[in-house]
Amino acid sequence: MSPFTPTRRTVLTASLATAAGAGLDLHAPGVASGQAAAARGGPVHTSSPDDGTQPAVGYAKKRLLIDGAPALVLAGEIHYFRLERDDWQSRLDQAKAAGLDTIATYVPWLWHELPDGTIDVAGETKPERDLGAFIDLCMDNGFHVIPRPGPFIMAETKNNGIPHRVYADHPDAVPTGWDGGETAAPTLDYLAPSFLAEAERWYTAVMPVIADRLHRPGRPGVIAVQLDNEIGMISWVANAPDFTEHLLAEFNAWLDDEYGDDLADRYPFADGSREERDEAIQSPDDSYAAALMHDLGRYTRGRFARYAAELRSYAEASGVTGVPFIINIHGTSGGRGERYPIGVSQLMQTYSGVDGMISGVDMYLGELDQRNAPDLYLINAFTDATNDDDQPLTCLEFDAGHGDYGQALEVAFDPSAPDLKTRMCVAQGTRLINYYLFSGGFNPPLDEPVGDGNERIGTTGERHGFNAPVTPEGERNLSFEPTRTAVAAVSALRDTLAVMRPEHDPVTLGFVPDHYLTQYPAPGRDQAQQVVRDVEGWRGAGPRGGSLARAMLFANVRFDSVDLQAADLDPHERPVLALAGAEHLGTEVQERLVRYVEAGGSLLLAGKLPVTDMAARESTVLADALGLKVTDTITGAPGFYPSVTAHEWAEPLPETRCGRAQLFDAGGSATVFLREVSTGGACGVDVPLGDGRAVVIASDYIVDLTFWRRVFDAVGIRRGITHTATTPGVFLLSAADDDGGRLLHAFNTSTYDDTFTAEEDGEPLFGGHELHLPGQSALMLPVGLTLGGLTIDYATAEPVEVGDRQIRFRSLGGEATVVVRGNATARGAEVTRTGRGDERRTRIRTECREFTVRAA
Repeated sequence: MSPFTPTRRTVLTASLATAAGAGLDLHAPGVASGQAAAARGGPVHTSSPDDGTQPAVGYAKKRLLIDGAPALVLAGEIHYFRLERDDWQSRLDQAKAAGLDTIATYVPWLWHELPDGTIDVAGETKPERDLGAFIDLCMDNGFHVIPRPGPFIMAETKNNGIPHRVYADHPDAVPTGWDGGETAAPTLDYLAPSFLAEAERWYTAVMPVIADRLHRPGRPGVIAVQLDNEIGMISWVANAPDFTEHLLAEFNAWLDDEYGDDLADRYPFADGSREERDEAIQSPDDSYAAALMHDLGRYTRGRFARYAAELRSYAEASGVTGVPFIINIHGTSGGRGERYPIGVSQLMQTYSGVDGMISGVDMYLGELDQRNAPDLYLINAFTDATNDDDQPLTCLEFDAGHGDYGQALEVAFDPSAPDLKTRMCVAQGTRLINYYLFSGGFNPPLDEPVGDGNERIGTTGERHGFNAPVTPEGERNLSFEPTRTAVAAVSALRDTLAVMRPEHDPVTLGFVPDHYLTQYPAPGRDQAQQVVRDVEGWRGAGPRGGSLARAMLFANVRFDSVDLQAADLDPHERPVLALAGAEHLGTEVQERLVRYVEAGGSLLLAGKLPVTDMAARESTVLADALGLKVTDTITGAPGFYPSVTAHEWAEPLPETRCGRAQLFDAGGSATVFLREVSTGGACGVDVPLGDGRAVVIASDYIVDLTFWRRVFDAVGIRRGITHTATTPGVFLLSAADDDGGRLLHAFNTSTYDDTFTAEEDGEPLFGGHELHLPGQSALMLPVGLTLGGLTIDYATAEPVEVGDRQIRFRSLGGEATVVVRGNATARGAEVTRTGRGDERRTRIRTECREFTVRAA
């Protein structure tokens, strides 16, 4: 895609006419108790119904529960306000044809508020404004509903869904930017009292309509409600911390509370007047710009959490109880997920461990391939690292279109895109997917002209969603069949997928939320910009656009993730910890890593050894404990080509070109396994510490799986499942139910076909039979799983329809083998029976692409 090709994110960014955030840390002075009041007990987590009955919708043990039963929700986004009322039914018919069971929709305040300030949600002025009628129609058609009433909705609407008058009526809520200038995109202070009063007025109007239609046993209805949308995203994209009088007063109070008498050691303005402090915050000196960026990020986490809690309190006051509230997390762009954890870092306090709140992924990756498959894996893993033990993964915006967001005929995603992404999400435990946007529509005119060029509610012209599976005119688009195929694949195993939990090897990838507090670097301040440049090049997935995560996934390491800032790690529970290192890392995290290794943990640090904290102050706790002293950093440049050589357990390998290498003096106990060629300096060491060890790779080493497998062996990573595929991009994930039944999810994200075998713990999987995976394809393969009354020992074909004691399978080529316990048959297949009684097995072999196995 050319750099000028519009994507949904660039279209969205271009429409930054409003929306953003600021927030109040939960332990700041004067915090309301809304967040604390959200924590309620009970085995099933949700917003408790007022009548004391068991909630109809909740969650427990990573499962989404509807009427107490685990559910996998497959939704599609349809914007009722962008359609004539007479067209609502036809779009719902298309959703039925696609196999969806739920309809999600934004509810735009901008559309429902009239020029005189009154709010019409009953269709008194226009039939399309009758929100209740749309939800009723969805329910009459058997659909559940997920309303998304903002206040901010984005959705390519003017002001991101906020009425124009709110800005004019409440200038106190309109922020200024760095150095007192205008913000790059006008935003609002979420917690300005005047804006909260307006938000409460909007919720008081819209929430009763939703409350009257909540799901209850025996009928479809509203199963979840999203609070706002992508909170803080626009302030991040615009680098606008939402400076208002209200925010500056709260931030000053937070600084005093957080640092007390030590504040003067951090900021030279600590003893200044309020006016002097405000000016020093908005126009910072370079000497403390990094500390300010870090503190603004930490502070706004709490403010976003309070904002979400306030919105929740307004919703509950209007009767919306008994269903979860969802926070939609932003951050993907350009077909990559590298910056998505910024959204997690910003918003984790809004949902993490908060009863009745769950997180939702906002995911725009386009095609899934070798480049971004590790991104999707990490999107889910890092999100789940900030969920508690009960909160499930959900995806509130799953890009469903064919990618031509600019209607320029420059791109059409491969048909495999929705299928591969859907399969990967459910393999990692996602319980709700909302295909966004499922149906396009038309932006209606504003009721009152504002002189903005087209006088419509949307920024995309008259038509909206022109690349969706269903066009604005209601015709099936390029991505309709691929979306229907993806939905059908997981629907065949819906009940099974709803209860399964992912299996992991005993290795964890560390998530450092503070590595992503880079959304507010003061412009022109070198110190803050240097921190951003450093952590962006190494954090999360590792250098080279994610070399650590890519090596792990493509070497078939099934890893989970953990928030390293949450608590100490137990090496007995997490024996191996991998971490993408950077020069900047908080001292507390460094101390935690030292304790982990000393207690017997194995640490794989891929990236720079930290020498400063996130405020750019010297911090060498980890380096000192390992007996390492950083001496230099070598960086490639025109005419200079750094390379490294392998030694000790890493050899033999060819000399390998790299872009960067951090060099250090190593103590006598360290084993040097990588050296930079021009200096001979160590840039890869294996160091014992206490009862554990640390393997440090301080260069952006290429994704040579031979090298990385040696690294994984050295650090003690045991890969349970291995395979013989030679094509990069092939990997196998697995999940299991409570009875030990399993699904193995086999992926080929390359464009090349591959045929291979797989093993688990050294024993052949699938009886040693080959698996055939064409390029850009995937299979869900049962192992020891009971479906439709048949127990399958293993199958190299995928179940696509489960009936009463019969299963229809689909293979992707080559010979398929299914082994069933007991007697079974399949027309046109080679059938072999062995054993007696409980040991009776039927082996079915066929080259048919589709076949049905029936109990005999």
